[in-house]
Amino acid sequence: MMSKDNNQAQKVTLSIRGMTCASCVARIEKRLRSVEGVKEARVNLATEKANLLYDPALTDPRRLTEVIQGLGYEVAGEEGKSENLKISIGGMTCAACVSRIEKGLGRLEGVVEARVNLASEKAAVRYDPERIGKSEIRRAVERLGYEVRGFEEEGPADREAQARAGEIRGQRRKFVISAVLSGLIFFGSMTDWFPWWPRILQNHFVLFLLATPVQFWAGRQFYRGFWLALRHRTSDMNTLIAVGTSAAYFYSVFLTFFPEYFRARGLDLGVYYDTSAMIITLILLGKLLEAIAKGQTSTAIRRLMGLQPKTARVVRNGEEMDIPVDEVRRGDLVSVRPGERIAVDGILRQGGSSVDESMLTGESLPVQKQPGDPVMGGTINKTGAFRFEATRVGKETALAQIIRLVEEAQGSKAPIQRLADRVAGVFVPTVILIALATFLVWM
Repeated sequence: MMSKDNNQAQKVTLSIRGMTCASCVARIEKRLRSVEGVKEARVNLATEKANLLYDPALTDPRRLTEVIQGLGYEVAGEEGKSENLKISIGGMTCAACVSRIEKGLGRLEGVVEARVNLASEKAAVRYDPERIGKSEIRRAVERLGYEVRGFEEEGPADREAQARAGEIRGQRRKFVISAVLSGLIFFGSMTDWFPWWPRILQNHFVLFLLATPVQFWAGRQFYRGFWLALRHRTSDMNTLIAVGTSAAYFYSVFLTFFPEYFRARGLDLGVYYDTSAMIITLILLGKLLEAIAKGQTSTAIRRLMGLQPKTARVVRNGEEMDIPVDEVRRGDLVSVRPGERIAVDGILRQGGSSVDESMLTGESLPVQKQPGDPVMGGTINKTGAFRFEATRVGKETALAQIIRLVEEAQGSKAPIQRLADRVAGVFVPTVILIALATFLVWM
């Protein structure tokens, strides 16, 4: 999402995946602010978004994306600001029709990919909305002699919801499996507490086999984060998790396979597989709860976006036709029937009705509308039919501006959060230094 301010600087919001703690936030902000042309960089861990203000003469979103990726994080939409579109197409009869449409769409500038399914009579198109619009795609299909019955667009909110759902499923699967294995390890390690536990599950080799998947499969994300931080000569919470659990795990592995070394020195023969496994499991529980909470933060925006109509009925050349709402232009005459949502903001020109504006104003009673009165996109027409002139379309509508303000509010930080980010930058190194000092004193 991009916009301009009064000084010609541009704003862009990037979705970032892979941040785990405030140290990640501090690292990304510090690196982005060092890029020439970046005037402001604010990263929000909860929403996983970076709000950037930059000079387009000195840098661009592609460069900023590469900077973030260079730190080891994923940026949603790194293939470009592409969107996915499904087109319902009529008139196809054979595989030759499929090939003709795919080739025709593929030749359009701005179309990244086009796949057509004959059985479902639908085309899946990935395109750059800044280079080509849906109206051009429609005309290209119609020029080939086929009928475009409608569009089904997958917006950014839909993609984000799918990504959140996938993240929750993955974290839940890892947590459940880790919890089961950690439970077996815990009971097998605490023989004094649970003497009735099967002896086979108390064996160090069995505990090793149970702990290894937890350490390297469920805990893989922590090792990956630790390695990325190490590459950039910094540290974060992944560093603490990886170092702490690895110390317990590898000490136990060494004792499991070389017990005589410890026995000869009179050292305790107890293993700590339960420690590493339980730490990883509890952190995975936190990751699962965090993923669920992040999914809920975007619910309000998705609900607001759900209020936006997908199509509008406009009057052109004396005829009414249904078109995608983002193809409505200022000055278009839009027709609205009883029970329909108003597509964009405008001025009522013909007819009259009562309109439910509660989603904008909170007013519980419908508001009577006569010619000359303003109407707002997203509100519901109650009783009569009317036509209005579109005055504000796309991101200019009141509903679109409300959505933008909510997104900006979610991406902003409280002053205490900025303090927490600064503290996080020194927290991990401090903990590691204290641990090393303690170890040296113990030795």
